[in-house]
Amino acid sequence: MFDMETVKERLKSFGYEAKEEDASALAFCVEKVHNTIKNDINCQDVPEGLEYIAVDMAAGEFLLSKKTFVPTDLEGFDLDYAVKQIQMGDTNTVFAIGEGSQTPEQRLTTFINYLLSYGKNEFDSFRRIRW
Repeated sequence: MFDMETVKERLKSFGYEAKEEDASALAFCVEKVHNTIKNDINCQDVPEGLEYIAVDMAAGEFLLSKKTFVPTDLEGFDLDYAVKQIQMGDTNTVFAIGEGSQTPEQRLTTFINYLLSYGKNEFDSFRRIRW
């Protein structure tokens, strides 16, 4: 099962070092994603095949809350290492790094939206029928 430590490590890989005061917000995001996935697929726990997606979703939830309520904590958040373009089927996500077409805030928003939505189509593989 994914947990808060896994989400902290994922955030660290993005360049955000979680602080002690982030613990309650991180715990809330992990539980929110956990419950969202459980309710969506009608299972008692997050299946192993969805754990990486859940970690990214929790990281996205956390970054969205930081961006909304404490944007100064994300100053200096560097997206320059991010992938230039991601294409999956007919979905295309482009991070306009170095092209000047998006502001840093727009790139952060695009990145957060990607974290929150990537992999949701895989939920169907784990969905159980509700009676």
